[in-house]
This record gives sequence, structure tokens and C-alpha cells, in this order.
Amino acid sequence: MPKLTKRSVEALPVDGRDYIVFDCDVIGFGVRVSPTGRKSYLIQYRVGGRTRRFTLGKHGTLTAEAARKLAVQRLGEVAHGEDPSATRSEHHRSPTVAQLCDRFLEEHAAIRCKPNTQFDYRRNIERHILPAFGTFKAMDVRRADVAALHQKLSPTPHQANRVLALLSKLFNMAELWEIRPDGSNPCRLVPRYKEKPKERFLGEPELMRLGDVLTEAEQTGQESVFVVAAFRLLLMTGCRLSEIQTLQWSFVSMHHLLLPDSKTGARRIPLSPDAKAVLHRLPRDSGNPYVIQGKLPGSHLTDLQHPWRRIRKAAGLEDVRIHDLRHTYASYAAMNGVDLLTLGKILGHSNYQTTQRYAHLADKGVCEAANAVSGMMAGALGTARQQPGPARLSLVR
Repeated sequence: MPKLTKRSVEALPVDGRDYIVFDCDVIGFGVRVSPTGRKSYLIQYRVGGRTRRFTLGKHGTLTAEAARKLAVQRLGEVAHGEDPSATRSEHHRSPTVAQLCDRFLEEHAAIRCKPNTQFDYRRNIERHILPAFGTFKAMDVRRADVAALHQKLSPTPHQANRVLALLSKLFNMAELWEIRPDGSNPCRLVPRYKEKPKERFLGEPELMRLGDVLTEAEQTGQESVFVVAAFRLLLMTGCRLSEIQTLQWSFVSMHHLLLPDSKTGARRIPLSPDAKAVLHRLPRDSGNPYVIQGKLPGSHLTDLQHPWRRIRKAAGLEDVRIHDLRHTYASYAAMNGVDLLTLGKILGHSNYQTTQRYAHLADKGVCEAANAVSGMMAGALGTARQQPGPARLSLVR
């Protein structure tokens, strides 16, 4: 048995049969010579009483010295109870990222997520994840791969972060389904980009302009009563757009909207007298369960974006999105003393941190409430603050 070197391997003859020559130094390391002249490095070992062979690579692609180092590494794994051949077979059988995505959408998203969330997941998978990783084995995706895709999407930080969050969910499920080892999620430690908040709320003059435009649009018939009512209800309840669009009359009680299946589960939304008045003025159709009726029988209105573009243009609010109406409700609630915990419940936030964005607006309401309580106490104690009068002189001894 010679020592396998570049020269000795290239000197091995081709004699029409398949044979193996083993190295004299590393026990189990050898090279196979095929009848066609192909030479491949391998290791031979025993597991469970059976002899196995594991191909390391082709001579030429792999140098003799590199093959020797790899052989020592693999044989060391065998000594610790591992089986490289079984591991390779398992790798070949493991699903690709494309297959993982299919399973995620069918077995997780379709069962646990709202239709809009499913739509967003599918769109991000098709646009970003499959082009980058679709053919990868799910177990082969590394942190550097994820970081590279995140960096590629950096011109749109919000989009980059949404794709990163979806990838993290995918690989969490891969761990649950034992496709990847526990704790191997490659998205871990990839830092999110800082996002500039897009939301804004309407000032009082802007609200007045919007109110005038809505009234005119309703009176002239430029927009349907259902379109106008939808925007008024968004501002008066703080609901999400989808919650108003799919609102049914059976969800409306005397003092609340009872949403059985909102984004964060069932919740109760306070219904003010003004909001009730909006609902009271709407025509009802016994064959249509929806408050905001669509054009088709028994349907709800699905397109509010086009009417909103017309309305905001007429009101001079072209930078305002529909979602900003919900943000406006929340901002005024915070400024008028509604505590953040209560506000979070009204808005249906599942995470208190989401409501924290209104903390700076709540300061004014907190100060006013504190001043009011302090004033009540001072009045009861007879120490209420008096208006400042002329300064008094006192004798200094």
C-alpha cells in the first residue's frame, strides 16, 4: 500500500476493472479507480458490523492532501459513532426550501393565519425567498445566506425586515418538523433594519377638511353612502380596514362592536353615540349581512382604495393612507388621557410594545389628569392655588 499523493494516484493504471488502493498512513483512506479511468477518494469503515464506503470527491477536483485531511475528519466522526453515508442519504432525502415553503403554507399558514397574512406570505415567498433559496436544501441555508438576501433588500428596509421575519418563521417550523436541528435557525442574530415610521395623524384643520369632503361626496352622490360611512367608522372606532369592510349587522350591539374573528382574536370595540348615528343612517338589506354593502348581492365592499384616493385628493391629504385614519383615532385617544393599556385593548394590539408608539402623545393627557386630581385635592384641603397678586414686603431682622 503506497502513500497516496498526487504523483502516486496519477500513476495508478487503468486495467478495465474497478479497484481500490488504500493509503499506508491513514487506515481506511483510499482511492477507487474505475474502468473508465475516473479516480475518486473514499473512506472505508465499519458500522453495526457492516462495511461501508463513503466517497470524498473526485481526484483533480480534490487534491490528495485535501482528501487526506477530509478522510481524517470523517473517520474521526465514525470513531464518535456517526455514519457519514447515512448522513449523506438523509441530506439527499431532506426537503428543499421550495418544499418547505409549500408545507408551511399548507400546514401552518392555511390553518393559523388570516387570509391577508396568507396572501402576504405567499407573495414574499414567490418574489423573494424562492428566487434566492428555492433549490437549496432547507438544512443547508446558513446565516450568511440570509444576511446576503437581507442586504440585497436593504433599499426597502420594511420589505427586507418582513422577508427576514417570514424566513425566521419558516426555519422555526423546519426545527419543529425536525428538518433542521434545534437552535439552528439561520435568521438568529441577523439584525433588522431601522424603519422610518410611515404613520401620521390628521390635525384638526385636516379633519375638518376631510369631514367637509365626505359630506359633500355623500350629498352629491359622488361616493356611495357605504363608502362615506366606512371612512367615518374608521375614524370613530379605530378599527382596521378589514374589520370595517367585513363588519356584519350581527356584530353590532347597543354599545359595542363584537368582532368574533379580528386579526388578534375576538374583541369588543366601544361604540360612541356618533358612530351609532352613522350606522343608524345606513340602509339595510335583509339578504345582505354586511354593514358596508358591496355591489354584488350579499357581498361587502372590497375596494376602498380608489374612493380614498379621490377623497383625499379633494381634501388636500394626498400623503394620508387609509391606515392613518386608525392612527388618528389612536393618537387623539392618547392625547385625551386614554391610558395605553386601555388603548391597546381598543385597538386590538396583541403586544403592548405596539401601543407604546403613542406614549409620547399620552404625556399630555397624563399631565392634565394629574393636574386635575391635584387640583381636586388642593381644593379639598383649602390650599388651592390663588392668582398671583402684588408682592408683599416682609421685615427682615
